[in-house]
Parts: sequence; C-alpha cells; structure tokens
Amino acid sequence: MAAPSASRGPVRGDLISLADLGLGEIREIVQRGVEFSRGERSAEPLAGAVVGIYFRKTSTRTRTAFSAAALRLGARIISYGPGDLQLNTGETIEDTAQVLSRMLDGLVCRTAGSTEELRALAEPPGMAVINAMSAHEHPTQALTDLTTIQRHLGGIDGIRVLYVGEGNSTAVALALSLTRFERTELHLRTPPGYGLAPAVREQAERYAAESGSVLRETHDMAELPSDVDIVYTTRWQTTGTTKPDPDWRRTFAPFQVNEQLLDGYPNAWFMHDLPAHRGEETTAAVLDGPRSIAFDQAGDKMHSAMAVLEWAL
Repeated sequence: MAAPSASRGPVRGDLISLADLGLGEIREIVQRGVEFSRGERSAEPLAGAVVGIYFRKTSTRTRTAFSAAALRLGARIISYGPGDLQLNTGETIEDTAQVLSRMLDGLVCRTAGSTEELRALAEPPGMAVINAMSAHEHPTQALTDLTTIQRHLGGIDGIRVLYVGEGNSTAVALALSLTRFERTELHLRTPPGYGLAPAVREQAERYAAESGSVLRETHDMAELPSDVDIVYTTRWQTTGTTKPDPDWRRTFAPFQVNEQLLDGYPNAWFMHDLPAHRGEETTAAVLDGPRSIAFDQAGDKMHSAMAVLEWAL
C-alpha cells in the first residue's frame, strides 16, 4: 500500500492484480461502480488530485473511461503516449517511478508488459498505480464485468458464466475475481494451446475451493454446461500480441459465439469486452441482438473506473 501523498490525503492502495485484493474490497469497488452508474456521488471527491494516464498501447474504452472518470470526480489529468517518457531514451523504470511519485497522486498505466514493471512503478510511496492492462492481466476489465453483472442480474453470488475464447488477460482477471464469490460457475472453453496459464488456473481453483464455486476449463466445445446466465467472449487477436501459429484462425474457428450457441441459453445475456470483430469471435446478430449487453458493459467501464480511482485515492 502506498504511503501518504504530499499533495492530498493518504493514498489507499495500488491495483496491480486482483489477487492483491480481498473479496470485501472487490465487492466494495463493484457496488460503488453500480452506485456511480445511478448517478450517486458526492461533488468532486478527488478535487485537487492529479492523475497520470499512461498508455503505451492502443485503447478506446479503458483510456477514455479513466480520463472521463478522473475528470468527473474532480481530478486533473496528464496524458502520456507511448513516446512521451524518457523510458524511451534509457531511463530506468525505477528512476521514472521516483520522479512521477513526487508529482502525481495516481498513475493509470497500460503497458502490455509484465506485471513486475507495474510493481516497480508502484514501489515509491505517494502514488497509487492502477493496472489498465498488462500482458498477463486486465483487472479493471473484470471489475467492469462484475459491475455489469450486478447491474443486470442483481448480484454476483451464484452466477454462471460460459467464457468462450482465448485465455488472455481478460480471462485471467475474470478467473481471479468471479471464483472469489460464493457458488459461482465459470466454464472456460479455450482453444488448444491458448488456455489459462497453469499458475493462474491453480490460483483460481484455490479461490473456487474456498468459496464453494466451480472453475472448469476444456479446450473444445463438447459437453457445454446445461444452463448459464452469461455467455462471454473476447476478440481473438488480443491487443499488443501476436500468435506463433500462422494457422491460428482455423484453431479458433469452432469457438465462435453465434446464434446457434446463444439460442442454447435462452435466458442468458451476452457480454464482450470489445473491440469486436463481427464474423470472427461472434456474429453481428449476437453482438447487436436484444440480449447483448456489450455496450452497456463498455459504458460501465467509466463507472467502474470512477470506483477504482475513488478507492485508490
């Protein structure tokens, strides 16, 4: 946890990985996101704070969400693009962190690099660091997803989710968060060679055992669960990554969420973290259909970002 900031009150904490948070903190952030979606907030609780928005990789939703969230909460922002910091000329991440921590109250950072890089940025006291997606985890996406689920289904405990697609940073964050809640089910159908990392799966299985929840991952579309509340997919080509297999699209083809798959769950909502490629991971009829809440989910990124910033600062 970060030490007190010189410019404001105490900085509450960093958000590098969902594994760093207790279930109570996750519930608190999600509930606050729901409240923000209803317009429930005090006037500019972060007035006087300065938040850096540092994105080395492309972003529409997450960058806009955190920028708009900081401004709506009364903070001022400084935006950095991929070529703006002296990291590009050889300055170390440790020296960069020492400098920024003396000027900023918070830093929202998308690197597509390692989690350890973010931990290095969070090492000096005084500045809360928020992971806006690393190569390994997208924690704020999961908090958004949980906010959307709570809004549309009234709660998270007992929710059943079928996730179809790559075991990428979004899947990691979902596995490390949904399994913390009681009696949930997370069924992952990931292409062969593109599943969760073993360490992540083991951690999520430990959470599931503690909470009485279920985590199952297989690498085909056989024997799908009989009923779920959410069908979730994500773009096959994750931002900032490439696949070693040149024929990977053939491997992914059976994992499309189409009308036939969704019709097997007539009461389920469809979620997608966006951006989407219609005709690949899902069809236009599903994404733009009446049971899709993908664009509500995108809007909840700002509500969840407001909750994260308020919690951290």
